Amino acid sequence: MSDAEAQQPAQQPVKLDIQGVMQRLPHRYPFLLVDRVLECVRGQSIRALKNVTFGEPYFAGHFPGRPVMPGVLIIEALAQVAGLLAYISADVIANPNASVYFVGIDKARFRRPVVPGDQLILIARYERSLRGIWQLATNAEVDGEEVAHAQIMVAPNLKEATAAPPGELA
Repeated sequence: MSDAEAQQPAQQPVKLDIQGVMQRLPHRYPFLLVDRVLECVRGQSIRALKNVTFGEPYFAGHFPGRPVMPGVLIIEALAQVAGLLAYISADVIANPNASVYFVGIDKARFRRPVVPGDQLILIARYERSLRGIWQLATNAEVDGEEVAHAQIMVAPNLKEATAAPPGELA
């Protein structure tokens, strides 16, 4: 997507439940870290939700008696949201020929722990594209308070992807 395409007039925001998320991401439990897309404007931004529950497998060891969501998983959740933005922007669904590779991270910062019971809001904003690599500003929030942010780069390889059925991403 070129910078000019990303500047087109805003379209109707897209919302996805867990089934829609699973159609667009190849990840599955326990590594699928997005439960719902709250709002996505193709080529511009996405806002998604991850419900953090005590049953998450990583809490058994991180840390016993004081469960904290690992920062690397918060970053992975932000990268998954960036991938969803790419898939939704291209109107495609996941298949073996469609992929979005996580290629870089800069300026990552963590502000406070994420614990069981938190609702993690994951936000990514398209900034630019150069040679097929998208740069996105991302941040994660709990109760309106930033818990982490990072600049993420992804490389969508969507040329052979399956087109989404007409009207599915209205």
